[in-house]
Amino acid sequence: MSDLTQLLEAAGRADPQAEQTIKEWEQRNFPEYVRSLAQVLATEGKPVPARQLAGLLIKNSLQAKDDALQKEKHQRWTTLDGPVRDTIKQPLLAATRSAEPVVAHIAAVAAAEVAAIELPYEQWPAFLPTLLENVTGAQFPDPIKVASLECLGYTCERVSILGGPEINQQTTDSMLNAIVDGIQVSRPDRVRLAASTALKNSLVFAHKNMEKKEERDTIMSTICEATRSQDAGVRAGAYECIVQIAVLYYDKLSDYMTTLYELTTHTIREDREEVAKSAIEFWSSLCEVEQDLMDESSDLQERGLPVTRPCMQFVAAAVVHLAPILADTLTKQDEEADEDSFNLHMAGHICLTCISQTVEDAIVPVLMPYVHQHIQSENWRLRDAAIMAFISMLDGPKEETIGTFVSQSVPVLLQLLSDPHVMVRDSAAHCISRICLLHIRYVPSEIFPSLLQALVAKCGEGSPKVASQACAALYNLASAFSEQASQQQDTNYLSPYMQNLIQALLAVCDRPDSDEANLRVAAMEAISVLITNSASDVQHLLAQLLPVFVQRFDATFSMGDFDASEQQKKEQLQGLLCAVIQALYRKLDRETVLPMTDKIMEQLLRVLQAKNANCHEEVFSTISAISDVVEADFTKYMNALKPFLISGLRNFQAFQVCIVAVGTVGDISRNIEAQIQPYCDDIMNALIESLRDSTIHRSVKPPVLSCFGDIAMAIGAAFEPYLDFSVMLLMQASSTKVPDDDDDLIEYFNLLRESILEAYVGIVQGLRDGNLLHKFQQYVPNILMFLQELSNDPNRDDYVLSKAVGLIGDLAQAMGPEIKQQINQQFIAKLLNDAMGSGDRSMVETATWASSVVSQAVQG
Repeated sequence: MSDLTQLLEAAGRADPQAEQTIKEWEQRNFPEYVRSLAQVLATEGKPVPARQLAGLLIKNSLQAKDDALQKEKHQRWTTLDGPVRDTIKQPLLAATRSAEPVVAHIAAVAAAEVAAIELPYEQWPAFLPTLLENVTGAQFPDPIKVASLECLGYTCERVSILGGPEINQQTTDSMLNAIVDGIQVSRPDRVRLAASTALKNSLVFAHKNMEKKEERDTIMSTICEATRSQDAGVRAGAYECIVQIAVLYYDKLSDYMTTLYELTTHTIREDREEVAKSAIEFWSSLCEVEQDLMDESSDLQERGLPVTRPCMQFVAAAVVHLAPILADTLTKQDEEADEDSFNLHMAGHICLTCISQTVEDAIVPVLMPYVHQHIQSENWRLRDAAIMAFISMLDGPKEETIGTFVSQSVPVLLQLLSDPHVMVRDSAAHCISRICLLHIRYVPSEIFPSLLQALVAKCGEGSPKVASQACAALYNLASAFSEQASQQQDTNYLSPYMQNLIQALLAVCDRPDSDEANLRVAAMEAISVLITNSASDVQHLLAQLLPVFVQRFDATFSMGDFDASEQQKKEQLQGLLCAVIQALYRKLDRETVLPMTDKIMEQLLRVLQAKNANCHEEVFSTISAISDVVEADFTKYMNALKPFLISGLRNFQAFQVCIVAVGTVGDISRNIEAQIQPYCDDIMNALIESLRDSTIHRSVKPPVLSCFGDIAMAIGAAFEPYLDFSVMLLMQASSTKVPDDDDDLIEYFNLLRESILEAYVGIVQGLRDGNLLHKFQQYVPNILMFLQELSNDPNRDDYVLSKAVGLIGDLAQAMGPEIKQQINQQFIAKLLNDAMGSGDRSMVETATWASSVVSQAVQG
């Protein structure tokens, strides 16, 4: 034991040898490892740092952020014999009674992780009685009560996160009773605070208790009483519980809303900032719940179904009195706050925005008088508050309701861009940015030149924050022309100003303070969107810009990268330059870009040489854009690119890079076609590895499956060596059952099925071009079974339906009479009819074509 204590003390001093010894011991003999740690943790008189580290190591041996590793660690625990586990659990409980508060705390954390594994299966009978005795027993001092309440709260939190079986009701009742008892006014503040935190974590399991009015009243009255505590921490903790109740038990709030309104509004007006923010959070959360309920009700009504969870309109009922109280918080600006701080001013603004999105038009008559009254006040705080109040109304009311006020506001806001106070200038620029994003058509056309001139001037503003907001406004302004850009118009409103805008934004990038307030990023992103949405009449300017950005890219390789901060800055700039170059390639023709492409590819490959660089996603996206323009000429870069492309495909940890690399493979395949074939063995192996890896993020799977189709279409008959394995993986993916009650998973499975269908389409077309369709015929029955499942799937989205109908048409056209019996089925007709009745023009066209070729095949 003394040797272990010394080992722990050495590890606590970050001794590499001690840390390695501990790691090897855990792997070599886990039962003895965790049992010995528990003994050190529970032994009074041992050095506190060693005991503290022992508890932390026990917790870490059971907990992991990665789901697969978490499951592995819990399985390792559950395979231990019961008596062995008992020799660990008993010291853990004993340590929660330690005279050393830090030891009791870490013991609570470790015990909670064990309890989260065992309590749902009723495997630790001594756990709850011990902790209840700790909480209620007069013989135990406050630190032990606090640690025990923490343990109860952590246990509930971990059980909820792990998503296993719920704790049985009798146990839940006992835990809730102890926790609620801990919040009582007679308890010391530190105990009440620990109890309120525990209650917040346990509420997810209290649904049966909240169904019973007597128990619900007890919980609510205890929490409401805690909001009046003398201790600010207890008051804030109580409001956090109220927020959780609003989210979990909205339908039970009616009896308490008058009290909650009175408590929260008094707190917002009178209490300390931290507590007031918690009270504001109640209304913000309530808004989110009501928005979800209203969306759900609209969806049900559209489908002719009864509304099962009505919105009680609590926010609408309170808005007339609540909004002015929140508007007053907008005058509580902190001139020293950094951009990441969340203060009362920001909490009030966010809440007003949520209210606006919830009550929509009803917010305008409530807040506009405040805006009119203070927008030109002599007090800068009131001017700024008026702007922020106006911003909060921009996203919520109907356009025709707020549009008139937007038109009236722009001249005033342009004046406020020159306000003496920097915070007013910042808010005015932010407001213009939001108007450009949400209501650009309400900016009067005669003001448009003045608006651009003012924003360009603000790009040179001394304050990086104001300049960054001006760049964001230009980004949003340019984004408004995306629809015109998609129609490839000869000119647009931006064309006369394009050169000045780009020059001003480049000057921003060269400012010595461009690292502050996200300024360089905002400027470069504005440049990218200006290029993307430019009209044809500025092509000559874009052609001149390409060598400018190539030169800037070259300069990044001379930047210092002596520490992590410098390296991050360099990689960020390289990523931003990639985005601009990518935008230029999307706009310029082949003849213009071809002379620069060798140099640019050399730069991109040089960036890919840096391991784990943060900008690899942008590099691969730029490579895709280049291949789209130069097409077959891209082949000459493949030998140099291949190792980096394969590395990207195998970058399972940075799954976003993996996804973009997969997309790049698809783009290159479409562009160089059969010339991709020499590289396909390594590419296909890497793609298949990604599907086999159980730890990879699920979002990688759909693009990988879709990529099979891109490669098959590119290489035709040469896809034969990969055919069997590819189709087997597609069939495995298509056999996965879609859950009915998880919206996120339903969305994911729709994306997965869309990718499977795309892959089949590509394979059919590729094999048809290679005269190898007879090799595919054996798989047709399985594909048709998949289509039959889709025909009856109520969760199928329109994208899946469109791809399914396209595949039907391709099968009928490619294989014709050979499969006429198999496609002459009712489910095929249903899919075609569903697409015909979709109302989507493109889908109807695809269905019309598919119906025609199916008819020809059946009659052939």
